[in-house]
Amino acid sequence: MSDLKSALLVIDMQVGPLYETYKKEETLAKVMDIIAKAEEKQIPIFYIQHEEQAGGFLERGTPFWQFIDGVAPRSSDCIINKKSTDAFHETSLQDELLSLGVSQLIVAGARTEYCVDTTCRRAVTLGFNVTLVSDGHTTADGAIPAEMVIKHHNHHLSNVKTIDHEITVMPAAQIVFL
Repeated sequence: MSDLKSALLVIDMQVGPLYETYKKEETLAKVMDIIAKAEEKQIPIFYIQHEEQAGGFLERGTPFWQFIDGVAPRSSDCIINKKSTDAFHETSLQDELLSLGVSQLIVAGARTEYCVDTTCRRAVTLGFNVTLVSDGHTTADGAIPAEMVIKHHNHHLSNVKTIDHEITVMPAAQIVFL
């Protein structure tokens, strides 16, 4: 990537958020590839796990809250539980990243227009550079077809920046951890 210290954020790769998503299996394969690359280079991996209040669809401990088969954080990985679309909001994510000296985030995961988008935008304003894995995030059809939502976000997020930080968008095959 560069001389910046990197970390991988794997957002909401859970049974519920991945339900009926566009190209779920292909996206999962890309995310698993990125995870394997990060593990090989001993890059810190942060698994972001969305949860809702008691009785909610993603209540902690329910089947929909669990990580999808194949996504298995190791004991050395960090799991951040969040209750909003922003993985930084009222969580320890920023402190954890700063304590490791991380300045570059590679982001993949679920619900493009919600948690992926919000976390990418917030990361830039908090002083991180972000690389969004263009084929490593997904969503479900809604008012706009999922394929269009993903294309839209890949295009527009590549234009989000501050004076010193930006979001770069690239496919999983081009992600290289140094």
